[in-house]
Amino acid sequence: MKHYIAPSILSADFLNLGESLQMLNKSKADWIHIDVMDGVFVPNITIGFPVIKQIKQLAKKPLDVHLMIVQPERYIDRFREAGADILSVHFEASTHLHRTISAIKTAGMKAGVVINPHTNVCVLEDIIIDVDLVCIMSVNPGFGGQKFIENSFSKIINLKAIIAAAKSKALIEVDGGVDNTNAAKLLKCGADVLVAGNYVFSSKEPTKAIADLKNL
Repeated sequence: MKHYIAPSILSADFLNLGESLQMLNKSKADWIHIDVMDGVFVPNITIGFPVIKQIKQLAKKPLDVHLMIVQPERYIDRFREAGADILSVHFEASTHLHRTISAIKTAGMKAGVVINPHTNVCVLEDIIIDVDLVCIMSVNPGFGGQKFIENSFSKIINLKAIIAAAKSKALIEVDGGVDNTNAAKLLKCGADVLVAGNYVFSSKEPTKAIADLKNL
């Protein structure tokens, strides 16, 4: 299976967000990654429902929404209404993770779970069969443009083994510090989806940057 590229809109120029979305529509990007932060689970605050609704009106690619918020289960239906196609919640923020994953699927979205750099992939063994996506944070969540954490490679390999043992169909997504220096190795280790924000939107040729990742 060919891998997916999910540029993170957080790194786009929000004064020209429409132009960025048109670029992504025409590019080889597969999904549009949207980071939602609440200032509680992480020390930053980003976008909410109104902006996601506006993005959905222009986007021709599925919206991959990553919730970095406490009690994400409170907002499942509202994110579906805003336009999320894939909704991922943090293991560390979800007291009743199985219930939340089930609710996301019932709402008609693909369900993902995200783990922070300090969280071992083994905690996902009892939920892996139920999720569509696992996102490994390769930076500490909360800010764009951070340096990639090298231990992420071994986490992907270990997670791939857990997925295979459970006969799960979950995809492995990697988010944080992904660029042309580590993307090929991430795919070799078993990643299926690469989230790239700063690398894409700081490029003089973002469409080419996306294509380069897609063509690996």
